[in-house]
Amino acid sequence: MLELRNVQVLYDRAIEAVRDVSLSVPEGQMIALLGSNGAGKSTILKAISGVLYQEDGEIVSGSVVLDGAPLGSRSPADIVRRGLIQVPEGRALFAPLTVEENLLMGGFTRNRAEARDDIERVYALFPRVKERRHQIAGYLSGGEQQMVAIGRALMARPRMIMLDEPSLGLAPQIVDAIFDAIVDLNRSAGLTVLLVEQNAQLALDVTSYGYIIENGRIVLDGPVEALRANNDVQEFYLGMAGGERRSMRDVKHYKRRKRWLS
Repeated sequence: MLELRNVQVLYDRAIEAVRDVSLSVPEGQMIALLGSNGAGKSTILKAISGVLYQEDGEIVSGSVVLDGAPLGSRSPADIVRRGLIQVPEGRALFAPLTVEENLLMGGFTRNRAEARDDIERVYALFPRVKERRHQIAGYLSGGEQQMVAIGRALMARPRMIMLDEPSLGLAPQIVDAIFDAIVDLNRSAGLTVLLVEQNAQLALDVTSYGYIIENGRIVLDGPVEALRANNDVQEFYLGMAGGERRSMRDVKHYKRRKRWLS
């Protein structure tokens, strides 16, 4: 469905954020993209969504391909119409608008009747969002805002959704509810998902294949079972060493092994 082929991204025509990245997201699958802060995860999603220009970024080599067709020359709105949409880190809601107005903004590619049908589907998926539908979005809790952000994306009836750090700053029970909804959409409706997460354990629990990015390069990829069994993944991402869980404070002080970047 989606492929990145040797993609290189520069900011301000000078700062290399992503180097020679290739990855594949098959239709109907949930794929994880893992990495530390500043590794290039969000840049990859912006490159796919066509919004790099907002930060003076550009794809200088390689290509992003959806269903066999390159996306490089397409506008963000056209990419959404083709069934691919991103839920950005930080939710990016229209804070002064109500919850329902935010959802309707996500349905700009649909006619009014379709948008009304879609909004009822979102309310069924996230009952808490329906309870808050007349409230100002900026006054919601972080978890409620994340539900609205995902619901707004679903209003476009995407075939594929990209989630950028959906668990960031949320209580565990809220994270569970959000991920239960995403997994259900994947299994029942065939929604394709590219999940960017720093919570590696959570990401590996719900996806089937993962990529790990460091310093703008993919350094490891494979089925999640293989990634879980990898000693480096256990040590650097799961906080494990010698089969025992370690303090994340200690893990952060470890230097990446040279072979990751060889």
